[in-house]
Amino acid sequence: MTTDTILKVNNLHVSFRTLDGIVDAVRGVTFNLKRGETLAIVGESGSGKSVSMKAINRVLPRKNTIFGKEGEIIYEGKNLLTLPEEEMESVRGRKIAMIFQDPMTSLNPTMTVGRQIAESILTHEDISKADAMKEAIKLMGLVGIRNPEESSRNYPHQFSGGMRQRVMIALSLACKPDILIADEPTTALDVTIQSQILDLIDDLKVKLNMSVIFITHDLGVVAHVADRVAVMYAGKIIEIGTAEEIFYNPQHPYTWGLICSMPTLDTTDDHLYSIPGAPPNMLHMPKGDAFAPRNAYALAIDYEKEPPFFKVSDTHYAATWLLHPQAPSVTPPAEIVRRQQIFNSFMKQEDGGNDYAYRHAGSGAR
Repeated sequence: MTTDTILKVNNLHVSFRTLDGIVDAVRGVTFNLKRGETLAIVGESGSGKSVSMKAINRVLPRKNTIFGKEGEIIYEGKNLLTLPEEEMESVRGRKIAMIFQDPMTSLNPTMTVGRQIAESILTHEDISKADAMKEAIKLMGLVGIRNPEESSRNYPHQFSGGMRQRVMIALSLACKPDILIADEPTTALDVTIQSQILDLIDDLKVKLNMSVIFITHDLGVVAHVADRVAVMYAGKIIEIGTAEEIFYNPQHPYTWGLICSMPTLDTTDDHLYSIPGAPPNMLHMPKGDAFAPRNAYALAIDYEKEPPFFKVSDTHYAATWLLHPQAPSVTPPAEIVRRQQIFNSFMKQEDGGNDYAYRHAGSGAR
């Protein structure tokens, strides 16, 4: 992974026109993606993960979608939100590709998979049909499909779920994109096949020098693949940092809840924690912090004003009033305290005895 930034998303707002009114699905999302990096976007269903990523490739329904005027998605020096559709077609699929959640709804059941991959290549490359099919067969072999030449003549229904997802990966890699957006690509797969698909994406990222944005609600998947993690809630990123920082030094109560609801080998309780309540109605957002009604650690100000981002480290930021210098001390859940102790112990060793928690205000329980 390099330090070169390949994609910048600044203050992205996405709303939808519905019969009930305007739904603000994405509210000021900002992040950047480095070349060769895997960024995981996590959060509950309806938090705005998929909408944010579909906005990058502009595959949202044009008629009902409203983009905020101040938002930007900068790729190769151009704002993708204002790019003419003709120019966007040279980016979508060729430079920025997507793997969708359910391959059976994305693959054409009436066409052989080899022809579908070859068609994608022909759309973006000036080569013959025969050469496109050769490239399609080569891609099928690259993603681990056995007997690729024979398999290229098969239809989607003749493949297992894991093999269909490999076909989707081959399809998305047809033009060797710079950025691969994977929208919950392992949701419908069993654990063994999940692991194989994750390893495959990680391996291809290195081979093709790609950047990957991984959308998921499964924190186990995040731990497996991510370099950095952005946690989304109610259309906003509420915490972002390296995978180690998010898993072992989380600062936002919502992130605490997500981690505590994840079973581990160290789990001793009979029942897993679940975050109380439900996400807010995006048609009628509550005043202040959207998470406040579900937050056992909410302060009075949470019900009045949205928190800004507070810096935890150079790579770690969280939007919670608990990090304000004047906020009262709170003790996170026992599982979070345990993880932060591990993190601080590790950082002391890394820093030659300096206390990471002391040097970065707000890190851990105060």
